[in-house]
Amino acid sequence: MTVFLIVSALLLIGALLFIVPPLLRNPSAQGVSRKAVNITLCRDQIRELEADLKSGTLNAEHYEKARRELEARLLEDVGTDDTAADRPRLGRASAIMLGLALPLCAVAIYLVAGSPQALVPGQGVDARGPEQEVTAEQIEEMVQRLATRLQNNPDNVEGWVILARSYNALGRFDQAASAYAGAAKQSPNDAQLLAEYADTLAMVQGRLQGEPEKLIARALQIDPDNSKALALAGSLAFDNKNYPRAVEYWEMALRLAPPDSEFARMVNASLAEARTLGKASVPAAPRSASTAAAAGSVKGVVKLAPELAAKVAPTDTVFIFARAAEGSRMPLAILRKQVHELPVTFLLDDSMAMAPGINLSSFPQVVVGARISKSANANPQPGDFQGLSAPIANSASGITVVIDREVR
Repeated sequence: MTVFLIVSALLLIGALLFIVPPLLRNPSAQGVSRKAVNITLCRDQIRELEADLKSGTLNAEHYEKARRELEARLLEDVGTDDTAADRPRLGRASAIMLGLALPLCAVAIYLVAGSPQALVPGQGVDARGPEQEVTAEQIEEMVQRLATRLQNNPDNVEGWVILARSYNALGRFDQAASAYAGAAKQSPNDAQLLAEYADTLAMVQGRLQGEPEKLIARALQIDPDNSKALALAGSLAFDNKNYPRAVEYWEMALRLAPPDSEFARMVNASLAEARTLGKASVPAAPRSASTAAAAGSVKGVVKLAPELAAKVAPTDTVFIFARAAEGSRMPLAILRKQVHELPVTFLLDDSMAMAPGINLSSFPQVVVGARISKSANANPQPGDFQGLSAPIANSASGITVVIDREVR
C-alpha cells in the first residue's frame, strides 16, 4: 500500500508540473479544441487496437467491442465547436486553485469510484459489480444525433467515417454506404476509406463487381500496399474465377500482415483454395457441379408459414444465410430477397463469402436460415420472423427452410 501511495503522489506531482507552470507563465494562452484533442486521441487508440489485432494479441470480437466503445464516446464530441477561445481564460489565481484542488479531487474521486479495499491484502477488487457498458439504445441515440449534425456540417470527414462504422456495427449497410459516400466525397484520396466503402457497398449489393470494383482499383492506385484493398481485390479475382490473379493479390496482402495474426490466417486459407483451383496457369474454366459442391454450396427453398402471412408486408426484406453449425455466428454466405418472392429457391456458395477464408468450404457442417426484417437490418431484431435448418453438410441440396417463428 505504501508503494502505491508513493507512486500515486509522484504521478500527481508530475501532472501538476505539466499543467500549472504554463498557466503561470502565460495566463492568456489560447486553448485547443476539445473536439480536435478527442479525435486525435481516438485515432491513436484505434491505431493501437488495429496493431494489436494484426499482431494477434487481440481477437476480432474484443477489437470490434473496444472500437465501438471508442467511437460511441467520440460521437458526442464530433460536430460541436468548443474551442478554448470561447471559454474564460485561466489566470495565476486559477492555476494556484487548480494546483490545490487537483490532488484533493483525485483522492475524493478514488475513494468514491475507486477500489481502496483492493490495496488491503485479502480484500476483493470490486464489490460494485460489473462495469456498466454503453447500451444499444444509447448508441442508437448518439448515432442519430451525429447523423443530424452532419447534415449541417457535411465537411466533417471524421464524423462521416464514425457514422459509417456505427451503421455497419448496427447492420444498417445501406446507411453505412451512404455515410462512406459522404466521407469519400470530402476525402477522395484516402485508400483505407475507399476500401472500407467498397466492402460495405459490396454487402449492400451482394457482390464486388460494379462500383465496389472501381473503388478497390482507386484505393490500390493511391496505396498499392493497402491490406484491405488487396484482400478485396483477391476476393474479386476469385469471384471472377481468375485464381492466379487472386493468389497474387492475397500473397501481397500476406506479406504486409504479421505472420501470427488473424488476418494472415484468413488470407492463408483463401490462398490454399485459390492455389488448388488455379494449379495450371491458364484462364480458369467454369466449375462443374461436383467442383462447386466440393468448394462449398448449399441449395434449397425458403417458405413462409401460412399463419405469418398477414403479419408481414410484400416489400419486407428476407435474408437467406448460412453459418457454421458450431462456433462463430457470422454468416458464411448471404442472399437478399423480399417477401413477395416467397417461396423462393436459393443457392449459397463461396462466391457470397463476406470475408476471405470465411466461407462455406471452411466448415463441414452448416446451418441455413432465413429471416424477415421490416427494418432491413442484417442483425436479428425483436419482431423479426425466422426459420432455421438442422445442421447439414456444406454441399447439401434439397433443403427446405420454413420461416415460422418470431424473434424475441
